[in-house]
Amino acid sequence: MIPKKFSIEKIPSYGPYNTCVLVGGFLFVSGQIAIDRNTEKLVSDNIEIETRKVMENIKIILSENGIGFKNVIKTSVFVTDMNFFPKINNVYSKFFHEGDYPARETIQVSGLPKNANVEISLIAYKN
Repeated sequence: MIPKKFSIEKIPSYGPYNTCVLVGGFLFVSGQIAIDRNTEKLVSDNIEIETRKVMENIKIILSENGIGFKNVIKTSVFVTDMNFFPKINNVYSKFFHEGDYPARETIQVSGLPKNANVEISLIAYKN
């Protein structure tokens, strides 16, 4: 099984990595921050707007692979301040059907690329 590694041109990339890797029916999506694809600048007016942008960027990646949030089986949420957690949850939950959430871990970190406040990576299944 040879992994298919590729970058989604609609999502800016800032390093030696691919936007996602598809292997054995699993799609591994690299950590996404709230980059506006038109301006290539971080959207960080507030944590809710920032989280929404992250999730919208993830939606583009999933869509480009012919799947949606229902296919997400695991997410990792990295946040610079756990006090943001309730607001992140509020936005995050709206991208999934009620009760159909993936497994998840949330980790507080001391810093994220481009001084973002939240970064989300995930694993999805493409059958």
